[in-house]
Amino acid sequence: MKNVINTLLLTCFAVFFIACKKPQEIPHYTVSKIFKTDTATTVNVHIANRMTRQQLVLIAGKVKKDSAQIQNLRISFLLPGNSETSAGDNSYYASAKFIDANKVASYDTLKDDDGNVLRLKVFGLSQGQAKHLLSLQPKEIANKNVMGRFIDDYNHTVIIPFDDPLDEKKEVYIIELDSAAKAVSKTIPVKVKDAGIEKWLVTQHGDYMTLKDSVLTQYGADGLGLPFNSIKSGI
Repeated sequence: MKNVINTLLLTCFAVFFIACKKPQEIPHYTVSKIFKTDTATTVNVHIANRMTRQQLVLIAGKVKKDSAQIQNLRISFLLPGNSETSAGDNSYYASAKFIDANKVASYDTLKDDDGNVLRLKVFGLSQGQAKHLLSLQPKEIANKNVMGRFIDDYNHTVIIPFDDPLDEKKEVYIIELDSAAKAVSKTIPVKVKDAGIEKWLVTQHGDYMTLKDSVLTQYGADGLGLPFNSIKSGI
């Protein structure tokens, strides 16, 4: 009898705990474009800042719940500045893919609050890592006009374009630093005008950058005009 009472008490306590458990707050996000292919439907989700894996899973679960009719759902998480259409995965901060029950593997342990299995891949840096890169002060930019600081989430670097107020040639300089403050590249791009847009050619092959409205966009020469990276300053 005592065991039965204890069991009932534990069950009541568990039910009470679950009922009183405060639901986790879902970070703010917005849904924009939806891309459909023969194998999946990808939803672009814009987030305002860098998030933890747990926060991304919360958003993914909410999108899944609101899009129950979508089969083979995939989600691309975009930071401010990231392009809606790009030429590579590194253009996104993270991606999530929901897995059908009959395709779940032994390593698939990640689930949303409704028990849906998903795979999450974070391409970008954490807030702490990005903050460290943005704080670097290389000697090359001392007394220079810095045009912005752009986190390259694919290479885990910070890109800093700047010019020198005393330079009569009005050149643009671009320095790229890793987390140890080591310069991994230094470039003086060739500035060209194309259809009213100023392009910075950064390789002889024809790769180039553009800077507009504090967004640095990188293009490959063979990228058919699609950016492989698009980054807002200071994010």
